[in-house]
Amino acid sequence: MARKILYILAIMCFTLNAVQAQINVGVMLPLHDNDGDGRRMTEYYRGILLAVKELKAEGKNINVRAWNVPIDADPRTTLLQDGTTDCQIIFAPLYTKQVKVIGDFCRAYNVKMVIPFSINGNDVDKNPSIYQVYMSPDEMYATSIQRVAENFRDFHPVFIDCNDTTSRKGAFTFGLRKILEKNGVEYNITNLRSSDEMFAKAFSLNQPNLVILNTGRSPELRAAMDKLDYLTRNNQGVRISMFGYTEWLMYAKFYKDRLAKYDTYIPTNFYYNEQSEKTKLFEQRYRWAFHQDMMNALPHFAATGYDHAMYFLADRQTWMQTPLKFVKTSSGGYRNKAYMLIHYKTDGGIDALQY
Repeated sequence: MARKILYILAIMCFTLNAVQAQINVGVMLPLHDNDGDGRRMTEYYRGILLAVKELKAEGKNINVRAWNVPIDADPRTTLLQDGTTDCQIIFAPLYTKQVKVIGDFCRAYNVKMVIPFSINGNDVDKNPSIYQVYMSPDEMYATSIQRVAENFRDFHPVFIDCNDTTSRKGAFTFGLRKILEKNGVEYNITNLRSSDEMFAKAFSLNQPNLVILNTGRSPELRAAMDKLDYLTRNNQGVRISMFGYTEWLMYAKFYKDRLAKYDTYIPTNFYYNEQSEKTKLFEQRYRWAFHQDMMNALPHFAATGYDHAMYFLADRQTWMQTPLKFVKTSSGGYRNKAYMLIHYKTDGGIDALQY
């Protein structure tokens, strides 16, 4: 009799856990083929579906509902549809003007709201339901300034003016110079148009040099490395490292050897390693499931959706492209503070250093 009671209790416990483990997921993004926004978000959604398929195979009970919410949609109409109040988590929206309505709904129904991409506004500081993944350029620059100040204390900084009138990197370079001055660190400024002799005078022969450009564009990067090639050929003792920008990851396959030659560090909050077996398998799974390759973009949207789903639906701290590290705001939701330095080492290896 006692054994029978224990068996019944075990069955009841298993059933209860199964019900409790059910996760209802909502996706409210532009899911259409009318423009780039729709195609990118469709790929992101497909990444979520690949993660859900994997988690279901592991025994998790996950239901996904998706709503097409284009730029001209009124999200209130979407929120009135069946299934929205059953969601425990909603990935939404893409557009800033839709944040407050969906955010108020999530707050009222105790739903996690994951804002995956760039938006304006400070709703995350006021709404405890919001998880804001996107990190603004100013936040990235502030973190990069801190990393340079702490990680490269023994280096001699050299700023190269690249004469790019379109550059928006002044917030980083000016901010870094102010911190260096505050810390009593001497630095030099040179110019791509400087003569080779004057260019060389900006560098130290006694300390390793940290080179910082004031643009993220490819032509100026190539020109700077050409100048560094001449400098190092004619000054055998000079040691060079470079600190770059996330955009450099787009050109990395063209400059990989030269980035390694100059011991380059690239700040980012994502990194897609095309050579890893996990990445290759994911690309294959995507191709099999959707009969096409992922879009040629950085970050890859399907991989982003996959990582987001794994983090929020399975509490997975491992990642394929996009690490997440949320910090609670003082009176609102959570901001992602994940930050990496992709280090192209002089031996040809690549490290992803997480902070």
